[in-house]
Amino acid sequence: MHLSMILNEWLQRAKSERWAIGHFNVSNLEAAKAIVAAAARLRAPVMIGVSEGERAYFGVWEIAALVGALREKTGLPIFLNADHTKTYDGIVEAVDAGFDSVHFDGSELEYEANIRETRHAVEYAKLKNPEISVEGELGYLRGSSKIQEMVDTSPSDWTDPEQAAAFVSRTGVDRLAPVFGNIHGIVTKSEEKLDIERLRAVAASTDAFLVLHGGSGLPDHEIRAAIESGIVKAHINTELRVAYRQGLEQALRDMPLETTPYTYLVPAVEAVQKVVEAKIQLFGSHDKVI
Repeated sequence: MHLSMILNEWLQRAKSERWAIGHFNVSNLEAAKAIVAAAARLRAPVMIGVSEGERAYFGVWEIAALVGALREKTGLPIFLNADHTKTYDGIVEAVDAGFDSVHFDGSELEYEANIRETRHAVEYAKLKNPEISVEGELGYLRGSSKIQEMVDTSPSDWTDPEQAAAFVSRTGVDRLAPVFGNIHGIVTKSEEKLDIERLRAVAASTDAFLVLHGGSGLPDHEIRAAIESGIVKAHINTELRVAYRQGLEQALRDMPLETTPYTYLVPAVEAVQKVVEAKIQLFGSHDKVI
C-alpha cells in the first residue's frame, strides 16, 4: 500500500472513515519529539502546528527543517501547519519555507475582507505548491491558549452555514475552521458545550474539510460527537503546555541539583507524549499507518 505524504489525501480518508487527524502545537524541540514518539507508537498521521508566536520563538525555517528530518527518519505522515496566520506575509514565509499546510485566520476581519485576504493567501500557496493544504476561518473564536476562569460565547460569534458555503466557494480553501461553541484554551468555572446541530448544518453546506480549533478542555464525548458530525482535524495546544510544565516542575522538584537539560526535560517530554497518545486514540487516528 502506497503511503501518501499529501495532507489532503489523509484528510479525505479521515472524512470517509469518520476519524480525525490530531493537530498538536509546539514551541520547542521537546514537544515535537513527544508528538512524533506518540505517532510512531500508535502508527498515526499527525500535524505539528506553530502559531505566529510559536514560529517567532522556534524559527520558521528551523521548524520546517526539523519536521522534514523527523518525517524522513520515521517514514510517518507528519505534516507541518502554519497555524492562525493573520498576515499575507506570514503565509508567504511559511509557504516558501516548505510548510505542508497554512491557516490564514481572517476571522477578525469583516466578511468580505476575510474572503478577499483568504483568497489572496490561497492563490499564493497553490501557485507555489499545488499540493499544499490551505485553511480559512469563519466566525469568531474567543479565548486564548491559557487556563481561564470563564470565556463568554454567543451564537452571534458562530459560523453561519450559508456564509460558510459561499466563503469556501469564493476563497478556494481546502479546510474550514468553523465556530460552534468551541473556544481557545481551558476554562475552570464552566464546561464547554458544542452546538453539534450548527456543526452539522455547516458540514451539510460545504465539502470542505472541517477543523475543530480549541479542542483542549473539551469533554471526550463532545469531541467524539464533533468528529461523527464532520470534523476531520482537531487541535490541541493548551493541554500540551500544561502537561509540559507539570512534568518539568515535578522533575525539578525530584532532581533539585540536576543541571543537565536532557535529564530533567525527559519527564516533560513523557508527559506531553502521554496526552498526545490519549488524543490520538480519542480521535480514532491510531493504527492508520500500515
